[in-house]
Amino acid sequence: MFSPNCGNDENSCVLGIETSCDDTAAAVLVDGVLRSSIISSQSEHIPFGGVVPELASRAHDRHLVPVVEAALHEAGIQAGDLTGIAVTRGPGLIGSLMVGVSFAKSLAAGLGVPLVGVHHLDGHIDSLLLGGTPPERPTLVLVVSGGHTQLMTVNASGERQLLGKTRDDAAGEAFDKVAAILGLDYPGGPVIDRLAMTGNPSFHAFPRTRLAGYDWSFSGIKTSMLYHLGSMDAPARAAYLEKHLQDLCASFQEAVVDMLITPVVRAMKQTGFRSVGLVGGVSANSRLRARLGSEVEARGGHLHVPELSYSMDNAAMIALSGCLRLTRGEQDPLSITAQPSLPMDLRP
Repeated sequence: MFSPNCGNDENSCVLGIETSCDDTAAAVLVDGVLRSSIISSQSEHIPFGGVVPELASRAHDRHLVPVVEAALHEAGIQAGDLTGIAVTRGPGLIGSLMVGVSFAKSLAAGLGVPLVGVHHLDGHIDSLLLGGTPPERPTLVLVVSGGHTQLMTVNASGERQLLGKTRDDAAGEAFDKVAAILGLDYPGGPVIDRLAMTGNPSFHAFPRTRLAGYDWSFSGIKTSMLYHLGSMDAPARAAYLEKHLQDLCASFQEAVVDMLITPVVRAMKQTGFRSVGLVGGVSANSRLRARLGSEVEARGGHLHVPELSYSMDNAAMIALSGCLRLTRGEQDPLSITAQPSLPMDLRP
């Protein structure tokens, strides 16, 4: 798999490390070709219905070395072959980030190779370059995940401009919280997506919050689900969910997808851009992919979505972002620290 504009110099070998939340991941990019991508997902959080930060950082501490070793082995290289190391610096959970950043700094110092700290969302945006035909620029990019919902533009030089973002919950967070209300397993997004496939999206009219510009708000629809079910006593609610769980999932999902699509369509009209990217964990949602694709194509555009394996948190996108920075001659000092609220540098 070739990554455009990365690794043009011979003998480029970059290790990417991702530990921003609850997935421990490592990947190796050699001369612009992805040689390995290993992800270890944590199951410790399932009984709690969400990520427990302390458990996540301890799991990263246990899993990171074996995951890195597996990535190097699959890539057919040794640590001494590395010419650079890229690591997610933020945003994310501070304990989880610290494990990855500390490991990357130590490895870079020991090997004497450059280190680059990568913004997690830069990684998701650059995941559009992993395989296939890269999107034409300028591009509208919708970033949708458990912690982020943003719409931005990426121009020909890679410079980003933020157009809009959520004012409260991220879309993925709303999926997880509503799944918990419905008594479904964590993470909630994939479960709701699967159940919605056999449900009626018109069953219940959940509110669609419409804001001016390109911003979102997802707290209202979450509260609406809570009040809708809270109006019933326990036996009635249990019977209602047994009969209409798929319909509720489909109705909720349809409302979220409606809200996500509206600012993108508005931006296409106002900017004239026809190239649209969809990235982040929620980009794996089948209904969002299908409906956004139809809306974009109806306006003469093309929707670009990474392969499912690169939609979720992964280290391949971090290795690629780091490789792009190294190709531009950039690197960070070993004094960099993890930053859970790291602001995005809108430059490429």
